[in-house]
Parts: sequence; structure tokens; C-alpha cells
Amino acid sequence: MSTPVLVTIIAALVVIVIVVVVLKRRRGTGEAAAPLDEEARPPAPKIEAPPAAVKPARAAEPAVEKPLAPIAAPPPPAEEPIASPGVRLDERAEQAAATQLEEAKRERKLRKLRQGLAQTRGGFIAKIGSIFKEKKTIDPSLLGQLEEALITADVGAKTTEWFVTLLREALDKNELADPDAVWAFLKKEVRRTLSVEAKPVNVAAGKPHTVMIVGVNGVGKTTTIGKLASKYSEQGSKIVLAAADTFRAAAVNQLEIWGRRTKCEVVKSKEGTDPSSVVFEAIKRAKEINADIVIADTAGRLHTQVTLMEELKKVSRVMGKAHEGAPHEVLLVLDATTGQNALQQVREFGDSLGLTGLVLTKLDGTAKGGVIIGICHEHKIPVRYVGIGEAKDDLREFDVDEFVDALFVRDEGEGAPTSDEPHF
Repeated sequence: MSTPVLVTIIAALVVIVIVVVVLKRRRGTGEAAAPLDEEARPPAPKIEAPPAAVKPARAAEPAVEKPLAPIAAPPPPAEEPIASPGVRLDERAEQAAATQLEEAKRERKLRKLRQGLAQTRGGFIAKIGSIFKEKKTIDPSLLGQLEEALITADVGAKTTEWFVTLLREALDKNELADPDAVWAFLKKEVRRTLSVEAKPVNVAAGKPHTVMIVGVNGVGKTTTIGKLASKYSEQGSKIVLAAADTFRAAAVNQLEIWGRRTKCEVVKSKEGTDPSSVVFEAIKRAKEINADIVIADTAGRLHTQVTLMEELKKVSRVMGKAHEGAPHEVLLVLDATTGQNALQQVREFGDSLGLTGLVLTKLDGTAKGGVIIGICHEHKIPVRYVGIGEAKDDLREFDVDEFVDALFVRDEGEGAPTSDEPHF
């Protein structure tokens, strides 16, 4: 083989070896690159992973909110078993508080009544108490002094004689051995005397309920009507006021003022108009507006005038024609300061009209309140209301027990006699 050919062959082999080496290196580089690419890929998914991780986090938030709704629901069921005993305890506490409140109201009411009866108590009770001052025993010789005290307290001659007779009989039976026994005896008899049975008043029956107010001038008829209207209005009744005292313009004006205060309609006419026609129109108007109560004011000239009594009889008859059963009530208003004169007024008005009740005003300004005992004893007419002040609430429904308890005060304190007055 020639040398040139050999050289060519060797050169070709070298080239082949070089090519093989280069190819191997390239393959080695490709295999190394592949793993690097595979290693490089995980970070890419890791970069995409956070959004995937954020999505579960967002889903978790609503998941936390959803349990909150059921958490609010359980309390009602959970409270129900606990609430039952709790409510019972609250009811007992409320009942106790309500009882205490009523007792406090009654005590305030009784205190006010004691204050209102202070002058009557000072004249009536103090006089009786002075008889027994420093006396440990009771004897018949004191009956004369007791009789004088009762008469000067405007209890009345007949009622005084009756009381003294009862005391004498009790003394004869040795039932009144000391002042305390006399005190208890008098209190019991006064309570029994004032407990005149009154006809039940049903305002809802025979609608409209009609009330005729009578009395002499100056006793407080119109003011009493205004306070009664206020009382009934506060109870939800619809009132019509009849200004039937047509002889006094001032009476009509005063009633109109009370009508505005109490939001009651007032039926009136010209001065000098027939009073019965005003009452008739008032009842007619009450039926038209479906009112509950009609209260009629009337003239009050001197009770000894025959014309006044005849006029009041006519008003009463016309009320009966306008509405069956009317007047349902005939209330005589008396001024307690008139004392024994009140007994004569009851007699005159009672004989003419058939009174159903009495209203005793101005008790807070007189020592002659003992007249109420004589009126109830002699005429057996129930006291419906007593006035112990100017405020509308000072016209009160008469309560025998409260009145007697306020009148017969023995303890020191508000409404009690002063230190100079006797105490049993």
C-alpha cells in the first residue's frame, strides 16, 4: 500500500474518532441539560402553586362565616329552658313591686286626706280627746262634756243624742272602762254611720249615663262638674256637659273653660233660656255623637225658693223624657263650711228630687266637717265624693275606711294633733 493512501486512511480514522468524541460530548451535555430542565420546572409549578393555595384560603373564609349563622340560632333554644324559671322570678318580683307601689300610693293618698281633714280633726276629735285628757277611767259625769263637744263639732242634735245614748248604755254595761275603749267605740260607730249603702253606678248601662248636679250657689257645683268630667275623660269616657244654669252667665263661661280643659263638648244656650231645653238638647247631642255620659249643671239660687225647686223638678222630668231612666244620678253638692245649714239643704233638695248621693266640698278649709256624720245618720244618703283641695285629683271618691282612719288619728306625725292636744 502506498504511503499517500495510508496517510489518507489514517486521516479519515482520526476524523471519525473526533466526530465520535464530539457526538458523545453532545449527548452527555443533552442528558445533563435534561435533568437541569426537569429541576428547573418544579419552581415554575411552585410559582403557580400559590394561586392554588390562595383559592383554598378564600374558600376557608366563607367556611368560617357559615358557622356563624348557626351559632346565632342556638341561643333561643338554649334560653328557653332557662327563661321559664327566670320569668317566674321576675313575675314574683313585679308583683311584689306592684304591691309596694299600691301601698305607697294608698299611704300618700291617706296622708293627703289627713292633711285635708286636719281642721275637722282639730275641732271634732281634739274636743273629744280633751275630755279624756289625764283621765284613766270613764264615768257618767263626762257624758255631758262629750255631748257638748259633739254639738259644737256640727254633728247635729239628733246624732249627738244618739251617740250619747249609745255611750251611756255601754257605760252601764261596763264596756268603756278607759279612754282607749271610748276611742275605739266612737270610731266604730262613726264608721257604721257613714257606711250608707249606695246604689251601684254602671256608667256603661243605659248609655248615655246622665248625672244631674244640684246645690245652692257658691258650693262648688261647676268646679265639681269639671273635676268629674276630667275623671271620666281620663277613664276613656266621652262626655257632654249641659250648661243648664242659664241664670248666671259666669256659670256658663266657667263650664266652657272646663270643657276646653277636659276636651268635652258643652251644650249651652242664651242667658235666661229654659234650663230644661238645654238639658234636652245635651242628651240629644250625646246620642248623636255616641257619648257615654251627660253631666248637667243647674241653677242654685237659695234653696228656700219654691220656684227653684219646681224648676229642678221640671229639669228632672225633661231628662226622663229625653232618655229613659234619666237622670241616673242626682248629686247634691254641699259646702262643708256651712255646717248645720248643710243638713237643711239636704232636707229641702232631698224632698224635691230624691237624691242618690252627696258631694262634700271644702273639707280642707273647715272645722265643721263633722256635719257629714249627722247627714248620713239622719238622711241615710251616701256620700259619693269629698273635696279636700283645689287640684282636680282632690275630688275623691268617698272611702269610709280611709275617711275614718284619717279622721281618727292618734299618733304623732303628719296630720296628727299637736303636742298641746290630747293623745290617748
